[in-house]
Amino acid sequence: MAIRALVFDTFGTLVDWRSGVAREAERLIPGLDGGAFADAWRARYQPSMEAVRSGKRPFVDLDTLQAESLDGLLADLGRADAGTAVKRELVLAWHRLDAWPEVPAAMADLRKAFVLAPLSNGHVRLIVALARRNGLVFDAVLGAEFSRDYKPKPALYRDAVAALGFCADETLMVAAHSDDLAAAAGEGLSTAHVARPSENGPAGGETGPAVAVTFAARDLADLARQLGA
Repeated sequence: MAIRALVFDTFGTLVDWRSGVAREAERLIPGLDGGAFADAWRARYQPSMEAVRSGKRPFVDLDTLQAESLDGLLADLGRADAGTAVKRELVLAWHRLDAWPEVPAAMADLRKAFVLAPLSNGHVRLIVALARRNGLVFDAVLGAEFSRDYKPKPALYRDAVAALGFCADETLMVAAHSDDLAAAAGEGLSTAHVARPSENGPAGGETGPAVAVTFAARDLADLARQLGA
């Protein structure tokens, strides 16, 4: 088995969602604790997708789900009077996240040897914005909008393999989240865990995989070295 393509989780794996959302929240709503706000919004991230995953509602993109979650969060915080423009800018904060420091150089190295694509719950417009902001170059954009569903539904991993045209075990799912990797492995993909111990701020992040993986790396640069890129 030789790895020929890498597909990436985006939020937390390639980009630092917490710092970016906290920064924009504090800018847009003075006096707000940006870190706590980012954590509370992120806590609504997976539950917001469940109606789509379960078939109770048609597919809608992540901006739509984030906007709905934001309305509920602001109401709970007593900030329901935040204007439409502020709410829109907060949703777009997810389009302006910064990559982890080693990611741009590591991605450039990896692309010399492998086909690269995000396999993200983010939609195409959002992924393009993140890629352009951080100088990331992909060969395709896969994931939620492509499959009209949300991870960890099996179809997203199968669709990615089919779209790229390689065998499942030649396709490496790269993520900082063990549940994502477990779902990918269930569809036959090879898997790589990238540690992001500061992803969730004081709450930490995964320092290593909680499931069996093909590769375990300290960061993306370490993974590139392990793959010989």
